[in-house]
Amino acid sequence: MQFLKPRTVRLYPKLRRWILTDAASSGPGLQPLALALNKRLADDAGKSNKNLVFSPLSICAALSLVAAGARERTLAEMLDVLGARSRDDLAGSVRALAEQALADQSWAGGPHVSFACAVWHDKTRPLKPGYADAAVKSYKAQTCAVDFHEKPKEAGEQISAWVAASTNKLIPSIVDPDTLSNQTDLVVANAIYFKGKWDKPFDEEDTKEDKFHRRDSSTIDVPFMRGWGKQRIACHEGFKVLQLRYQRGLPSPTQPPAHYSMCIFLPDDRDGLSQLTDRMAGDPDFLREHLPTSTVLVGDFRLPKFKLAFDTELAGVFHDLGLKDAFDPEKADFTDMAEGAGRPLALEEMLHKAVIEVNEEGTEAAAVTAALMFGCASGYPPPCVDFVADHPFAFFVMEEASGAIMFAGHVLDPSSE
Repeated sequence: MQFLKPRTVRLYPKLRRWILTDAASSGPGLQPLALALNKRLADDAGKSNKNLVFSPLSICAALSLVAAGARERTLAEMLDVLGARSRDDLAGSVRALAEQALADQSWAGGPHVSFACAVWHDKTRPLKPGYADAAVKSYKAQTCAVDFHEKPKEAGEQISAWVAASTNKLIPSIVDPDTLSNQTDLVVANAIYFKGKWDKPFDEEDTKEDKFHRRDSSTIDVPFMRGWGKQRIACHEGFKVLQLRYQRGLPSPTQPPAHYSMCIFLPDDRDGLSQLTDRMAGDPDFLREHLPTSTVLVGDFRLPKFKLAFDTELAGVFHDLGLKDAFDPEKADFTDMAEGAGRPLALEEMLHKAVIEVNEEGTEAAAVTAALMFGCASGYPPPCVDFVADHPFAFFVMEEASGAIMFAGHVLDPSSE
C-alpha cells in the first residue's frame, strides 16, 4: 500500500522504511483507494440525500486480511485494488500501522485509539497454519472456531459481542444473525475506534444556531461552533481546506506519538461538493498536496456540530473497482485460508458500518468491516480568511505521518444522523 511519496518528515523508523520502500510500487494505494471509495459511496449516498461516513482504513485492513488467504488470479486482483505488490507488503503495512501510527495514546493524554482484527471459522473448516500464523502475527487478529453450520445465531452473538467491545459500544453489531446460515464458513472483520480532543477546543458558550444550506437550496438551523485567532487553512482554486489537530500524547522513550487531525474540504460554491469529490478521485496525491502548511488569521469561522451513522454493502462497489473473481464461486481462489474438503471459499458479502460525532470537545468515531465467506462449488493563503462551513463539505480523519485515512465522509445535512 502506498500512503505518501518520499519527503522529509519525521516518521517512526519502521513506518518510514516501509513508506520509502513502497513509494515506487504500482497500484492505487490506500489514499487513492480511499478517494475512489469516497466518490462511489458519496455518489450513492447523494442520490438519496444522505450524509456519509466510512473508514477506508477499516475496509482496507479487512480486505487485506482476506487477501492473506488468496492465490493466483484472485490474489492478483486483490493486490491491484489494494495497491500492493504482495501479501507480505499488505501484512507489513497493516502491522506497522497497528503497532505505531494507530497505537493507543490515551495512557499519555492523547487520543484513545483501538484497531482490532478477527477471524471466525466454522469448526469443520480449521484455518490453515500459514494463514492462521499471518492473521495472528501480522494482523494481530483473534481467531475463533464457531458453529456456523449448526448454530449460526450463537456465532452471530459472539461476533456482535466482539464488535461492541472493539468500538466502545458505538456499534453494537455488524452481522445480522439472520444473515448467517449453514452456508457460512468464515467471517473476517476489522474494527476501528477513535476518540480525540481538539488541540484547541471550541468554547460551548460560543456555539450558536445558524443556517446551513442544503443541496436542494433549502436551509436548516443547526448549532455552529465558532472560533477566533489563527487556524491551519489553505486556500485553493474553488475550495478551502481546514486542518483541526487533536491533542497528542506524551512522547515515549522509543518513538514520538502519532499526530491525528480532521481535515475539512469546503468547496467555494454551495453546490460544489460533487465536483470537488471528482477532483479528489482523479488525483492519487490530492489530499497530501492540498493540506495546509501554515496558520492564518481567521475572520468569520464557523463549523457545524454533527453526528453521523452510515452502513453499506460493499460487494458491488469492489466489483466495479475490479475485484470480481473473489466474489465468483467458480473463480475465487482462497485455498490458502482454510482446511477441509468442503466447497472452495468465495466472498459472499462485505458489510461496513461507521459512526462519528464532532462537537466542541473533539471527535468520537468507530467503524467495522466484515467479510462473509462461504464454501462454494497549492496555493498560499491570504493574511486573513473566512471559513464558514454552512453548505455541504467533505471531511477526513487521518494520521499525518503515514497519511492513513481512518474516517472519511460528507456532511450534506448536519441536523440528520
